[in-house]
Amino acid sequence: MNEQHREDVALFRFGVISDLVCSRHDPGELAELIRKKSSRRWQIPHSEKTRISESTIRRWLRLYEQSGRQLSSLYPAFRSDRGRSRRVDEETILSLVRLRKEMPELPVNRLLVEMEKRNLCPPDQNISLSTAYRILKQEGLSGRKADIKVDRRRFEAEYPNDIWQSDVMHGPQVEVQGRKRKTYLIGFLDDHSRLLPHAEFYLSERLTSWLDAFRQALLCRGMPRKLYVDNGAAFRSRHLERICASLGIALIHTPPYTPQGRGKIERFFRTVRSQFLPCFHGNTLEEINISLDLWIREDYHKRIHSSTGQSPLQRFGRHVEMIRKPPRDLEDHFRKEVRRRVTKDRTVSIDGRLYEAPTKLIGEQLSLLFHEHKPDQVEIIHKGSSHGMLVPLNKQVNAKVKRERPVQGELFKEELS
Repeated sequence: MNEQHREDVALFRFGVISDLVCSRHDPGELAELIRKKSSRRWQIPHSEKTRISESTIRRWLRLYEQSGRQLSSLYPAFRSDRGRSRRVDEETILSLVRLRKEMPELPVNRLLVEMEKRNLCPPDQNISLSTAYRILKQEGLSGRKADIKVDRRRFEAEYPNDIWQSDVMHGPQVEVQGRKRKTYLIGFLDDHSRLLPHAEFYLSERLTSWLDAFRQALLCRGMPRKLYVDNGAAFRSRHLERICASLGIALIHTPPYTPQGRGKIERFFRTVRSQFLPCFHGNTLEEINISLDLWIREDYHKRIHSSTGQSPLQRFGRHVEMIRKPPRDLEDHFRKEVRRRVTKDRTVSIDGRLYEAPTKLIGEQLSLLFHEHKPDQVEIIHKGSSHGMLVPLNKQVNAKVKRERPVQGELFKEELS
């Protein structure tokens, strides 16, 4: 279990006990709450189990209270046999290591074949390829150049809105329509000042949620010149690339497996976990977002930052003349784009809905721009120009509409073609 997985588990455990530690309960009431929690089913991160025993919940409570309410106390402990294979005996491991030193250039799959030929692997043990890779890596014999020094350097943007960093943090569970739902904190941080243009908890980490937060950040603090995000599939979408390009924002992706480039917003997330979440007493998505907004405005933005020596709000305001205002038609830049060819009956289909295009565009390839929450408003773009809006298909109305007939000259031209 890597550090991210351990953190997911710790946040889940805190979500289970949060209402037990943030409110006062008499012993009988506390016992009843724990009993109810143990009787329900849970979606436990990185586990197939769905139940939590009463003794486990009480142990989490005890660990959390004894640590002075530190989230780190809820991290799962490492296994005592961490770093050692539980399925392969020590003699077989030593044989694999000796053979690797003897044949350093041989691929690992061929190395396992050679072990079988030499009878170095007991009949009751079968070393999988992944296990062999793990053993060799632990012994420093994986063949990878792990000791290469990477030239990483601290950096800081010169002015406000030069660079924004954005990422998503797994948050606590909240109550939604009588059920517990996991939350995700989507945040944007100005690299120069450490100010938060926007941060909000959502029930999903999908691109639609991220774009909603991004739009609010632009409206609140203007437009960045560069946007630094991770390498996830959502941030590689053509939709996001088109939005940033249309707004003149450079979209930069962190190289795979190198989260260090987004270290400033990761540091902010650690502050949220250690300072905000332990003091949150609500139970709904609205309550956690109201509390977060108040904490950012009245605490985080006004507190002197250890790296800059200024509060984020003061530092951001020093060069307010550098701020680029978002365009008035900002909403239009967030529209989704699809390409469709108009059929002979003038129709195009978007997400199962049929629309009618002008007769002159029959057979043409069109770019169609629309908001998913406004499916009846679809703008037609053809050869770089707008041709109005598509009309939702109404078959009953079409049955009463008189068709336009082409003139005789046009019919003659069609026959010749």
